[in-house]
Amino acid sequence: MDCVAVNDPYVMKAWGKTFSENKHVKFVSDGSGEYTKLLGLELDLKDKGLGIRTRRFAMLLDNLKVIVANIETVVSSRFPAEDILEAL
Repeated sequence: MDCVAVNDPYVMKAWGKTFSENKHVKFVSDGSGEYTKLLGLELDLKDKGLGIRTRRFAMLLDNLKVIVANIETVVSSRFPAEDILEAL
């Protein structure tokens, strides 16, 4: 499982360390935002001084085929993962 964000690798490494029990999630830096743009998941937060970020999403792949994709359309504090868990 990967956690991808438009951030530098040092921030992603530090973020990963905050989950001391984590053995399964890899925190991956998309520093330039190219991967985010390729997926069409840019979130423009320039008005908040944060620039372009990655929209929150969960995606289940099987041999590079998308099985389930949940993309947050309204920014909230919670993001349901039930569809992904059911697909597993």
